[in-house]
Amino acid sequence: MSKKTIAVLMGGWSNEREVSLTSGAAIVKALQDNGHTVKAVDVTRDILKLTQDLTPKPDVAFIALHGTGGEDGVIQGVLETMQIPYTHSGVTASAIGMDKIMSRKIFMCAGLPTPVYKVISVADLKKGHPMTVPYVVKPIAEGSSRGVYIVRDLSEPVAFDPAWPESKIVLVEEFIDGREIQVGVVGSKAIGAIEICPVQGFYDYEAKYTDGKAIHKMPAPLTDKAYAQALDIGLKAHQALECHGVSRSDLMYDERKDQFYLLEINTHPGMTPLSLLPEIAAHSGLSFNQLVDWIVENAQCHQ
Repeated sequence: MSKKTIAVLMGGWSNEREVSLTSGAAIVKALQDNGHTVKAVDVTRDILKLTQDLTPKPDVAFIALHGTGGEDGVIQGVLETMQIPYTHSGVTASAIGMDKIMSRKIFMCAGLPTPVYKVISVADLKKGHPMTVPYVVKPIAEGSSRGVYIVRDLSEPVAFDPAWPESKIVLVEEFIDGREIQVGVVGSKAIGAIEICPVQGFYDYEAKYTDGKAIHKMPAPLTDKAYAQALDIGLKAHQALECHGVSRSDLMYDERKDQFYLLEINTHPGMTPLSLLPEIAAHSGLSFNQLVDWIVENAQCHQ
């Protein structure tokens, strides 16, 4: 591909800031290694500073942001306004992908299997167990498993972040006792599925970003039929939200029932040394630097 001037947007103000900075640093190095002119931009809520950092306009803005403000359509809207081609999904797909309730409604309309769930306020959650145990409590628009609680027994108290206001709306879903499978999509193809086996507990923030806290099995050791089904679900989730570029879908596989459940989709997958999409891509023959260049080559404005 031709050499470009690329602004890598990283940092941000969400609770995934440190993850974003790690992803951003790896992307900056890969782009420089590939011969591009790169500018690292630490994004804050200061829009004037951001527009100054993006002047003169780069050929591409590589979005290495995670969480609120980064993968929920906000920064995408700014780039659309400035008419700077950017990586990953557009405003609508990003916003829906970040919203666990809206994305789940679309998944269900597309016939994709999801866990039984309900949406309630923290005030109602405080009144008692909202469904039969075991169940999971999740914030609607957080990533990296931040604020996720599993309640396994009625003798346990209802679990939630004490900092959450009573008006906050959360997702409560049945706990799927199964295997954690992640599917990577690049372009119009599901390129592979990986199984994650946490050393203890579930695949939470610590397990995702601490070496040795989870075992990665690539490719996921599934039957040929189950593996193909996982890829099909990941690709259909990507298509249902009209995602662009790359995505990673999180699935649970109940082996006893031979049943997959789609939990959510990540329209801006992590690019840290322990991130899953680069590992899946590498197994398919696409190195980290090649993946980064592919993402850049497919950057665009969507509106």
